[in-house]
Amino acid sequence: MSHPLEELRDNALREIESAHDEKALDNIRVRYLGRSGSISAWGEQMKTLGKDEKPIVGKLLNEVRNALTAAIEERAQKFRVQKESDTLATIDISLPGTPNEIGSLHPLHQMHERGIQIFRRMGFALAEGPDVETEWYCFDALNTPPDHPARNEQDTFYLSDGRLLRTHTSTVQIRAMECAPPPLRVIASGAAYRRDEVDATHSAQFHQIEGLYVDENVSVADLKGELEFFLRELFGFETEVQFRPHYFPFTEPSLEVYVRSKALKRGEHWIEVAGCGMVHPAVFEAVNKARGDKAYDPDKWSGYAFGLGMDRLAMILFDIPDIRLFAQNDLRFLKQFA
Repeated sequence: MSHPLEELRDNALREIESAHDEKALDNIRVRYLGRSGSISAWGEQMKTLGKDEKPIVGKLLNEVRNALTAAIEERAQKFRVQKESDTLATIDISLPGTPNEIGSLHPLHQMHERGIQIFRRMGFALAEGPDVETEWYCFDALNTPPDHPARNEQDTFYLSDGRLLRTHTSTVQIRAMECAPPPLRVIASGAAYRRDEVDATHSAQFHQIEGLYVDENVSVADLKGELEFFLRELFGFETEVQFRPHYFPFTEPSLEVYVRSKALKRGEHWIEVAGCGMVHPAVFEAVNKARGDKAYDPDKWSGYAFGLGMDRLAMILFDIPDIRLFAQNDLRFLKQFA
């Protein structure tokens, strides 16, 4: 005589085999294997069985449970295969496929990578700093006087706690000198923020690469040589570079850099591309005060610093007429740089 569990197994297997869809199969699973199902009920009865009967019934119960689980999974797999087959049958293979477009780096990102690679070849390490800064890092340490226009709320984004969005990445140069003694050769790449009226050539957010080199006997000749090499690598070997006197509070002497190149659309015109100069001794003194030592003794060490607007360089190199195009995510524009 067969055991009731064997009869339960045979009945369940017949129902599983005759299930006509996934929903019916799931109902069978719940009825037999669910928390309140027949198999669970038999499991509850195990504690009422005698000592000799319990291992026999327990073994049979496990066999029945495994058999039903395997049968349900096999039937479910058949339903899945059939569903996929039905879906494929509705596809018209004569229709053209859907093209996959390959993305590319944003032109500003391309310009950053290009600039960083050139400076790395000259021995510069990449340094980073926060976008939200204090006035000390952004102005005081850089010898910016209290009445300088850049400190005005009309020019700079101030936060409610007195901090501000950095107006240049020169703040990273100060942080780099705080962390490491000379000699030091770093570049700082990232965003800067100013309250400019947005138009074709101005944006409230722009991007810079600023450089700093501090060592013994660093001169203007070193500065000119580095920047000439960079600009000729960027715009072409025949690029002419010109340095004109200027004023920045954190460098002395200070210079503006202009280029003229046949590779550019308006190759006959001089175009301003950067600001630079020899690090002001007052900047070294501010760093020494913050460090609590004389690591950057201006009588022993000298250095140069420069700042390059990457948005402007990209506009010049790629002949882009409007800086707002960088932020509009217009695929017609971005696809040109794929």
